[in-house]
Amino acid sequence: MEGRLRNRQVAASLALLGALTPGILPLSGLHKFYMGQPFWGVAYLLLGWTQIPRIACAIEGVWYLSQNEAGFRARFGGTEAVAVPDKAEQVSAIASALRELDQLRQEGLISEYEFEQKRRVLLDQVS
Repeated sequence: MEGRLRNRQVAASLALLGALTPGILPLSGLHKFYMGQPFWGVAYLLLGWTQIPRIACAIEGVWYLSQNEAGFRARFGGTEAVAVPDKAEQVSAIASALRELDQLRQEGLISEYEFEQKRRVLLDQVS
């Protein structure tokens, strides 16, 4: 499951479910399988006859819920599908910014020197 986004609420729910279910139905460790840690999932299932996995599940469930979304993604989220603008969109955005910058120069709100500096910074972003 490496590289796959994981939902913090799902992970916390599975962990808390493992903490709250009785020993007859071994659900301890399901969150470990969901999080892409099958070794620990099997360890939780094998230790299901003790209280250790239930306590660990409760602690981990609370821990998942206490983290902010960015922290959870950084630790467990894998690679996030972020919409990266393609080159045409980037060039279009820079062209628009250059037109606005030129408008400010024509209106006298920025000097020719300021315009040239900001223009170079924008054009360097295209490369």
